[in-house]
Amino acid sequence: MPYQYADSKLKIFSLNSNNPLAKEIADEMGVELGKSSVKHFSDGEVQISIEESIRGMDVFIVQSTSAPVNEHLMELLIMIDAVKRASARTVNVVMPYYGYARQDRKAKAREPITAKLVANLLETAGATRVIVLDLHAPQIQGFFDILIDHLVAVPLLADHFGSKGFKEEELVIVSPDHGGVTRARKMAERLKAPIAIIDKRRPKPNVAEVMNIVGNVEGKVCILIDDIIDTAGTITIGAEALIKSGAKEVYACCSHPVLSGPAIERIENSSIKELVVTNTIQLSEDKISPKVKQLSVAKLMADAISRVYENKSVSTLFD
Repeated sequence: MPYQYADSKLKIFSLNSNNPLAKEIADEMGVELGKSSVKHFSDGEVQISIEESIRGMDVFIVQSTSAPVNEHLMELLIMIDAVKRASARTVNVVMPYYGYARQDRKAKAREPITAKLVANLLETAGATRVIVLDLHAPQIQGFFDILIDHLVAVPLLADHFGSKGFKEEELVIVSPDHGGVTRARKMAERLKAPIAIIDKRRPKPNVAEVMNIVGNVEGKVCILIDDIIDTAGTITIGAEALIKSGAKEVYACCSHPVLSGPAIERIENSSIKELVVTNTIQLSEDKISPKVKQLSVAKLMADAISRVYENKSVSTLFD
């Protein structure tokens, strides 16, 4: 049963990155999306207009900073400023996908830490709280001096695979690299399965080479889990390595389907039986494939917004 906030001081606005998800969230909460428009001047400058009063209200802005990343980020920053200047009580940013999260540290000399820069921009623009899902590096939460709620998609993904009726003894949850072990272990605990790790190296961005597989996958149904699938090089090479090591079937899942460049072609030509993703990023027509299944995070996001608005604990959503 949806929440009922029609006569409340809560307002949800959507920008251009993922209108269908924002509409789903609003429907879950029993409210209409706020009235606003995003236009462009002839030189490309973004112009935002809020077309109703939001004075004294708790405003939630839904915007993933997915491709085109810079356009969507600029829309968000301008909207935050507009909401703040329209005398909203709080300005809450709901970012199902946090762009630039992969630039969370200096991997070599003279590199920026862009994830921190984005956090600074959101704060400076006037955000009072941020709600995100599956940050690429959880420590990005520490880049913020404002409130941040970090949601996880593992329960949603685990429930999907749990409904397939696999036997516990035939399942193995696979991390595509050492950095994703914690995520794989969380899913493994839910499905009561062991884990395996693909030992890989990345000689340059978006290029991965499998070195070895740590764990027993022979005769098993393997579920690869990652937070982001971009060009799908890592996940498809990992799937082939698992099949060569004797895996019976390979499934894959992720929170954020960036799916850029040759990703869909690689997935369709790979050993992956099904790729399960969430709708934190809206898939364009050229990214829809029979192998790709998209799950909705609308209820999770609606629950988080509701709990923030009502000053209730958000941590229960992690279970």
